Amino acid sequence: MSELKPIIPYEVFESIDIRVGRIIEIEPAEGAAKPSYKLKADFGKYGIKTSVARLSQHQLEELKGKLILGVLNFEQKPIGSTKSEFLCLGVQFPKADSGEATIVTPLNENVKIGSKLF
Repeated sequence: MSELKPIIPYEVFESIDIRVGRIIEIEPAEGAAKPSYKLKADFGKYGIKTSVARLSQHQLEELKGKLILGVLNFEQKPIGSTKSEFLCLGVQFPKADSGEATIVTPLNENVKIGSKLF
C-alpha cells in the first residue's frame, strides 16, 4: 500500500483555483508523447482555455459537451505542439496505464460554468 503524501496547510489548497468548465472542442493532440486529446473548455467569465489530457480511453464524441474540473492558476505547460493553459482533473481509468484518465465531473449538470471547487 502506498503512503499518503505529507500533510500540508489548508491554505495551500485554498491557493489552487479549481473551476467548472465545459468541453467545447476536442481532438487528438499533435506531438504529445503519449496518446492524448487537446481540448478547449469554456470557463465562463474566465474564458475559453486549452489543455492536453490523457483521456484517450474515451471516444471524442463521449467527451464533447461534458462538464470538467480544471486548475486555472498553474503555469502554462508545453505538451507536444500545444501550450496547456489549465490542468484537466481526472482519475486513472480502470485497468489503464498510469496517467490515462477519466474526467472528474459534477453530479448536477446545472452547475454554473466557472464555479469554484471548495
